[in-house]
Amino acid sequence: MAASTCHAPAEPRYNTETAYRTIAVVGPPNSGKTTLFNRLTKLRQKVGNFPGVTVEHHTGYVRDANGEEVGLIDLPGVYSLTPNAVIVVLNSTNLHTHLVLAARVISLGLPTLVLLNMADELHKLGGHVDVLSLARELGTPVALVSATTGEGLHAVQNFLSSAAPTPEPLQLPVMGSTTGYREWAVKVGTNAGYRRPATPVWTARLDALFLHRVWGPIIFVVVVVAVFQTIFAVGQPLSNLFQKVLDTTGAQLATHLPHGMFSSLLVNGVWKGVGSVLVFLPQILLLFLVIGILEDSGYLSRAAVIADRTMSRVGLNGKSFIPLLSAYACAVPAIMATRTIESKRDRIATILIAPFMTCSARLPVYTMVIAAFLPQRRLLGPFLNTRAAAMLGLYVLGFLMAVATARVLKSTILKSKDAPFILEMPPYRWPTPQSLGLRLVDRGKAFLYRAGTVIMLVTLLLWGATNFPMHHGQPPQVQDSVVAKLGQSIEPVIRPLGFDWRIGVGLVTSLAAREVIIATLGTLHGVDPESHATDLQAALRQELTPAGAVALLVFFAFAMQCMSTLAVVRRETNGWKWPAVQFGYMTVVAYIAAFAAYNITGHFVR
Repeated sequence: MAASTCHAPAEPRYNTETAYRTIAVVGPPNSGKTTLFNRLTKLRQKVGNFPGVTVEHHTGYVRDANGEEVGLIDLPGVYSLTPNAVIVVLNSTNLHTHLVLAARVISLGLPTLVLLNMADELHKLGGHVDVLSLARELGTPVALVSATTGEGLHAVQNFLSSAAPTPEPLQLPVMGSTTGYREWAVKVGTNAGYRRPATPVWTARLDALFLHRVWGPIIFVVVVVAVFQTIFAVGQPLSNLFQKVLDTTGAQLATHLPHGMFSSLLVNGVWKGVGSVLVFLPQILLLFLVIGILEDSGYLSRAAVIADRTMSRVGLNGKSFIPLLSAYACAVPAIMATRTIESKRDRIATILIAPFMTCSARLPVYTMVIAAFLPQRRLLGPFLNTRAAAMLGLYVLGFLMAVATARVLKSTILKSKDAPFILEMPPYRWPTPQSLGLRLVDRGKAFLYRAGTVIMLVTLLLWGATNFPMHHGQPPQVQDSVVAKLGQSIEPVIRPLGFDWRIGVGLVTSLAAREVIIATLGTLHGVDPESHATDLQAALRQELTPAGAVALLVFFAFAMQCMSTLAVVRRETNGWKWPAVQFGYMTVVAYIAAFAAYNITGHFVR
C-alpha cells in the first residue's frame, strides 16, 4: 500500500548551539512505524491499527551510542525528503507488499536502514526471512525488530552512531509501474527466503463473521448501540458523582473568599462556567476508551470495509471512512486525515461533510439537554434505554445528513470517477492497557487544556459582560447587562426556534467551541440570583420547552459551531471559498431543521 504525501522539512534541523542530524522515519500504513518512533523518542504520538493516523510529521530526539542527539521525524509519506538518512519501517508479516516502499526510498540514494517490524508476530505464526540475504538484495542494512517488545532495536542505535554508507544502486522497475514494483518485491522476498506467516485461525474465523454481508452490518449496529448505552449506563453515574465533587469544592471555595466582585468572578464566573463543562469528562473519556479498544483490536478496519459498501452508493469510497470516523472525536484531525485520499474531489467532499459527524464537543451538549428533558426508561430491557436511544438518534441524524450532502456533492459539482478501495487488514490484537491508558491521558489533557483556555476565557468575558454597566458601584440585573443586550438583539431571529436570549448568547459563544454553550449557560445562571441555587438542568427546563430542547439538539447536530474547524478547512483547501460555503450551508440546514423540529414536536409535546 502506497504511503501518503507529506512535505518534510526542506533541510536538516539545527538549533542555535548544536547541529542535529535528521533521520526520517517512514513506513506504509500498519507497519508499526509510530510505535517504533514513540519507543525510541519516549513520545506518545497517536497510533492506530488502520491507515491515516499519522497525517503530519512529528519530531523527537534520541541519543545515539556516542551520546550525540539525533532528530527523528515521523512522516506519513516519502516525497520531497532531504534528511541526512532514512529509517524505513516495514511489516515483516506482509513483506511482499511493503517492500515496494523500501525500493522507492532506497532509490533516493540516502543512507537507509530497513527495519522489519513485528518480528514477534512473524516468529509466532511460523514466518521466516533471511535478513542477511535481504540486505544483499537491497544493498542496505536490514534488521528484524519488534517495536512492541524492543527486540533488535540495538540496530537502530548502531545505525545512528555509524557513518552509514550510501545504498548500492538497485535494478528497479520503470518508475510509475505499480505491477513492476510488486513483481520486483515478490522476487526480492523470494530470494531472501521469505515465508509469509500463516493467518491466525481466530482472525480468519472472526473475519468470516464480521465481514459477512448480513451479519457484519448487524454486528456493527449492535456495537454502536452498545457504545451509547455504555456512555449513559456507566458514564452518567460517574458524571453525577463528579458533579457532586465540583459542587462541594465550589461551595467550600465560596466560604473561604470574602464577599465581593472577586468572589463572584471566581465562583459564579469561572468555577460554575468551566465546572459545568468539566462534569462531562468521565463520559468523554469513556467514549474514547471504547473507541480505543475498537481501534487497537483491529475491528475498525473491518468496519471500514462494511462502510465502503454503503458509502460507494453516495459516491465516496472506504478511504473516506477513516477521516469520518476520526471526526467523531474531533473534526480538526479528521479533516487533516483526508490527505490520504488521492482524488481531490473526493477529498473536498469528505472535508465538507466531516463536521456533520458528531464530535466529542457535542457530547456534553447532547448529554445535558437529553438528561434535562428525557426521563430514563428501558426500551430493550438492559440493552437500551431512552436516553441512549436519543443520543444514538442524534449521531445517526448527523451521519444521514452527511450522506445526503455527499450524494448531492458527488452528483453535481464534485462528480468524479469511482476509485477502488484497497485496505490492508491487520490481524486482531488484544489492546494493551498502556496504549489505552496513554490515549485517555492525552485526551483528558486535551479536554482540560480546552477548559482552561478557550472555555475559561469565554467565561471570564461573559462574567464581565454580565456585571456591566455598573449602577452605583453594583452590578446590574442580568437582564439589564451588556450580555443580555447582545442576546436580546438576536432573539427575534432565534425566537421561531423556541430559544430565548440566553440560548442566543450561548449560540454566539459556542462558535469558539461547541461545548462553550454549557459554560455560557452555567455562568449566566451563576450570576443570576433567581437561578444560581438551581442546577443547570433545572434552569434549562425553565427556559426551554420540550420542543425547544429538541430544536436545540437538532441545531447542534447540523450547525458549524467551531472556528477551529473552519480554520483547518481554510488551510487544507488553500482559501476561504470552501469554508464560507461550508459554514453558510450548515447554518442554513441547522436553522431550517431546528425550525421544523420545533414546530413538529410542538404539536405533540407541550
